[in-house]
Amino acid sequence: MTTYDIERYLNVRSAYGGSFGPDGESLAFLMDTTGTAQVWTVDGPGEWPVQRTFYDDRITFVDYSPEREELAFGKDQGGNERAQLYTLDTTTGEITNRTQRPGAKHRWGGWDSDGERFAFASNRRDHTVFDIYVQDRDGMGDDAELVHEGDGWLSLSGWSPDGDRLLVHEAHSSFDHDVHVLDVSDGGISHVTPHEGRARFSSVEWGPDGESLYMVTDHDSDTLRLERLDLSEGELSVVEDGGEWNVDGVSIHEESRRVAYTRNVDGYTDLSVGELVDADRIDPAEAASFPEGVVAGLDWGPEGEKYAVTVTASTDNTNVHVADARTGERERWTNAATAGIPRETFVEPQLVHVPSFDGREIPGFFSVPEDAEGELPVIVDIHGGPESQRRPSFRAVKQYFLNNGYAVFEPNVRGSSGYGKAYASLDDVRNRMDSVKDLKAGVEWLQDHPDADADRIVAYGGSYGGFMVLSALTEYPDLWAAGVDVVGIANFVTFLENTSDWRRSLREAEYGSLDDDREFLQEISPTNNIENIAAPLFVLHGENDPRVPVSEAEQIVEDAREQGVPVRKLLFPDEGHGFSKLENRIEAYSAVVAFLDEHV
Repeated sequence: MTTYDIERYLNVRSAYGGSFGPDGESLAFLMDTTGTAQVWTVDGPGEWPVQRTFYDDRITFVDYSPEREELAFGKDQGGNERAQLYTLDTTTGEITNRTQRPGAKHRWGGWDSDGERFAFASNRRDHTVFDIYVQDRDGMGDDAELVHEGDGWLSLSGWSPDGDRLLVHEAHSSFDHDVHVLDVSDGGISHVTPHEGRARFSSVEWGPDGESLYMVTDHDSDTLRLERLDLSEGELSVVEDGGEWNVDGVSIHEESRRVAYTRNVDGYTDLSVGELVDADRIDPAEAASFPEGVVAGLDWGPEGEKYAVTVTASTDNTNVHVADARTGERERWTNAATAGIPRETFVEPQLVHVPSFDGREIPGFFSVPEDAEGELPVIVDIHGGPESQRRPSFRAVKQYFLNNGYAVFEPNVRGSSGYGKAYASLDDVRNRMDSVKDLKAGVEWLQDHPDADADRIVAYGGSYGGFMVLSALTEYPDLWAAGVDVVGIANFVTFLENTSDWRRSLREAEYGSLDDDREFLQEISPTNNIENIAAPLFVLHGENDPRVPVSEAEQIVEDAREQGVPVRKLLFPDEGHGFSKLENRIEAYSAVVAFLDEHV
């Protein structure tokens, strides 16, 4: 079998986030061909794409105007997540910074129906909270009208059909939300999802009549269901029940009344398409068939006759496909390159369920190189969040490891999303270390697996997954041959003290508060258990990280070195929470490969 180096794999491209132009014949999308995600457009399947932006920094989204050859996009600087909003005239190529407040975050809220205005949420007034603004399409900077002063984590879910109201989404934590309806003309706002306890209300869409909302919610169930909210009565009714699995998204085209929704079935996407023939009834149509993986980011064509989606699978790199809403026939409209690596060399994982310390089964994906012989080194790759989920999407670094003789185990430990709110809450605050026990159970399962070498198991993860790496190395030091911590949390107290103001309350809802749980947070922090560490450690971080400050990397490296542990540190001055630039990814992952080759 031919093997390829890490730089080759990092040149596998992704195309995603498709948005139809007003004629329905052109599509804007993001693609990282130049090394960072930029705006491109294409006029049909197999057509040559046109690059529209040329920045060193990444583009975060693109959204075509409903009426003009004009699109909006977002861009931050050096990974600092303080995105500014821009418009681009696709006829002239002219680009205009519409927000011009580089110290503030701006979260896109969409065009109104005629493309004359757009809305956004921003923390420009107070960095700890988000307000709602409306701006004329040709306005700039302070031309934005403040229509609502917020006091929390607000984002927008779209304009009403008649353009007089906005849907405001409020997150108290990752698993506790509220929805409000904001009158743009007078600033009046109505709370429409009163509830007790924790409940998610997400993927919120206006009904075609503008008098009802459709959303996925678990207010009265363990898993997310598609429900309809009658705004006049304030009552919710179930439209589609996902059974034991989450309905994780819904999209409605107002004029045609076409509906698409997805279920997350043990990580794999199940897509349904139909027509809203009654308030609570969808008549099914033929949904497009895609590679087994993850389907997301649905955008309807202007007439609702077709839809674009981003599709990724373990053996299929990320691309945008367009499907007919009636027949389900689909074509891939983008052609993100695989860097000359044959697609048939990519490895499909096995879905597994591993018994843990309390008898609970932990789902995950286990991948073994094809034609593997003997016991292999294993990378235990732990997702971040923690309210996230490892799903069967394409990951170039994983495919590199498989191509070069490593097996990869990706557990969805307790606390992961995708399996109901009871499972997701099992690691909250005082139960935090139970998720680390799940890692121990995973290693014990690997020790009995014929393809795994029990003496060459690596803990690898980013963000919250980085905390899991550090915690695994300090709680169960005898299990690991090495650890790789990417932008990870080393001490919960210093993390919460130094993270961006706008994130602190949201994170405290998951981890515990500085006021009430400081002693416990110190107790479980890897820096306070560093005397146990034995395995070599590699720490990577972006100096502009607004989520997990670079000081987390600095302190764990210093503490581990004092214990005599082999430690390597690699910081990037032009990156934030992760590595967006190709040259930095190449440097980072080449260094990870060299570290693992040396120690594993």
